Amino acid sequence: MQVLSSKVLRAAVYAVLSLPILFGGCGIKTNDTTPRLLKTENAAAADLMKEVNRFAQVNSMRAKMYFKFEDNSFAEFGNKEVYRQADGEVVVQRPAKILLKVQVPIIKSDVAQMTSDGESFRVAVLQDGGSGKYKKFLKGTNSADYSRLQKSFNVAEPAHSQAAKENVNAFANLRPQHFTDAMLVRPTNEAYVYTQSTIFQIEEDLSANKKSPLRKVMRGYYLLDEFEKQPDGVLKIMRRFWFDRVGGIRLARQQIFDLKGEIESDIVYGKEGDLTETDQYKNLPLEITVTRPKEKYSMKLTYQTPSAVTIGNAFPDAAFILQNSWNLEEIDLDKKLRDAVAAQTPEPQETGGTRFQ
Repeated sequence: MQVLSSKVLRAAVYAVLSLPILFGGCGIKTNDTTPRLLKTENAAAADLMKEVNRFAQVNSMRAKMYFKFEDNSFAEFGNKEVYRQADGEVVVQRPAKILLKVQVPIIKSDVAQMTSDGESFRVAVLQDGGSGKYKKFLKGTNSADYSRLQKSFNVAEPAHSQAAKENVNAFANLRPQHFTDAMLVRPTNEAYVYTQSTIFQIEEDLSANKKSPLRKVMRGYYLLDEFEKQPDGVLKIMRRFWFDRVGGIRLARQQIFDLKGEIESDIVYGKEGDLTETDQYKNLPLEITVTRPKEKYSMKLTYQTPSAVTIGNAFPDAAFILQNSWNLEEIDLDKKLRDAVAAQTPEPQETGGTRFQ
C-alpha cells in the first residue's frame, strides 16, 4: 500500500507539472501583453545616405521658434526641472554659425542672446529674475571643456532659490554651437565608412488609449553608422542616424559622438511638415529636441510658423559675433580655465641645493 501510494503521488505531481505544457499555460493569468509588431519598410544604405543629404540641403535658415528647456542635473535621482516655454529666434548658416535669441513670452523682452562663429561662442545673459547677479557676458571656445569650472561653480553656488535655479541652470551650460548640427545636418562624406544595421524598440503608440492593449508596439529602425578611419586603421564612430521604418523611411534621430566614443549630442526629430512658402523644403522636422548628456540638459525647439521660415539667405559673418552692447560684466572662460588649472597644479618640489648655487 505504501508503494502504491508513492506511485500515485508521483503520478499526481507529474500530472500537475505537465498541465502548463499540455495546455499552453491555460489558467495562468498575466497582465502582460505582447507588443504589436509594426510593419516595416525596406531600404538600402544608399537610400539612407540620400535622406541624410536631403536634410543637408538646408544651408542657412532664419526662424521664429518656441524653446522649452529641461534641466536634467538631478536625473540620476529621478528628478528634472522643466521650465516654461519661451519665444525666440534662430539664425543658422553653414558650416557652423548660429545666432540664438531667447525671449520672455508676451512682452518679447530678451532673456539671453548667444552666437557662435564655428570656433568660439559668446553668451549674454540679460535677465536673471531681478537680482542682476547672473547678468554676464561670457566668451569661450567651442572645443574647450569647461566642466572643471562648472563643478567649482556648483560648489560655490548651491542655488537653492527658485530664481537662481531657473537662471543658473538654464544658461550656465547652454551653448549656441550645440544646435548647429541639429538644424544644419552635415552631409555624408566619401572619406568616411558607413554601415547599416537594424534594431527594434518597444514603444508606446500615443494615438491609442492608455489602457488599450494596442498601445504597446514594436517599432523597427535602420541604423546608419558613420566612421572615420584613423591612421592606425582603427575606425572611430562619428555619428549614428536612426531611420523610422514604419509607414516609410524617416530620419528620426541623430547621435553625435565625441573623441572617446561617448554620446555628445542626442537629437530627436519630431513630426514632419513643410518649411517656407515654397515647395522646395517639404517633409522636414517641425520639432527638434537636443539632449546634451554631459551638460545635463535638453532643449526642444518648435517652429512657430513653419511657412514663415526663410531658407537660403546669406548672412554676414558679423551677425554671428555677439557684441557686448549692454556693458555687461565680461567673463573670459578660457582665462578662468587656465587660472583654475594653474591653481590646481602643484608647484615642483625643491630637491636640495647644488654646488653651483
